[in-house]
Amino acid sequence: MATATDTAFDMRNALLGTDDTSEATVAVKTSKVDRDQRQTVGIPFVEEPRMSCREVDVYYDDKHAIKNVSIDVGKNEVLAMIGPSGCGKSTFLRCLNRMNDTVASCRVTGEILLDDINIYDKKVDVVPLRAQVGMVFQKPNPFPKSIFDNVAYGPKIHGLVSSKSELYDIVEYSIKKAGLWNEVSDRLDQPGTGLSGGQQQRLCIARAIAVRPEVILMDEPCSALDPIATATIEDLITELKENYTIVIVTHNMQQAARVSQRTAYFHLGDLVEVGPTDRIFTNPRHQLTEDYITGRFG
Repeated sequence: MATATDTAFDMRNALLGTDDTSEATVAVKTSKVDRDQRQTVGIPFVEEPRMSCREVDVYYDDKHAIKNVSIDVGKNEVLAMIGPSGCGKSTFLRCLNRMNDTVASCRVTGEILLDDINIYDKKVDVVPLRAQVGMVFQKPNPFPKSIFDNVAYGPKIHGLVSSKSELYDIVEYSIKKAGLWNEVSDRLDQPGTGLSGGQQQRLCIARAIAVRPEVILMDEPCSALDPIATATIEDLITELKENYTIVIVTHNMQQAARVSQRTAYFHLGDLVEVGPTDRIFTNPRHQLTEDYITGRFG
């Protein structure tokens, strides 16, 4: 019967593509921060942040959902947020473009800066903010419009274009950037809802790209997709980080290892550990992080 240590070895080897368990043995034996210690372990800050979060707390009425979280999101990086269901990772993700404003019982305190501007300042208009910080949801949600109009909608309402030719160029660029152009270029007038699940998700990514965001948030973007569509989205994420900052919430730890440069582990509203992805998965410093990645709970 496999032990938790065996599972850790298997995870490490699967992620790094090696059969050598000697380094994994050292990682497992490294002294860990105790489970009861909830102060963030690791280095949550970076030299060139695109977004900076300081002492963020989120409440739903009396429920304290996010507890004093401070973390940076670096420019042109993929930050993966992992943790068991209900740990607060999706709630925190929605703080980054004020999607929680739509929940009447939600209250957010602390500071979240986008290019040195506090997005929770009363002077900030959430409409252009959500163009700057786009969101791709767990389930693909194309508009009941044509493929072309799905992508053109954002640039139109935000006044980003002045001519039809400019609009077409943006739509073409965005669909190409989302890796979908070769599959839909001859049927742009057909409904976006008629595409496959993986194609719909890439259409939603193209829609987010079209409004020229700085940051793209992804809330479990592959959870409803088959393995082939998932691989396509993961390849796309790797390409997109050259031009955008990406924050992804995922329950798939192998996916986090494949696409991200940094990983943040959440547990019951606490940001428990942050670090380079390869270290988080091969030598976590907090016992709760190790418990999660080795399958003791999930």
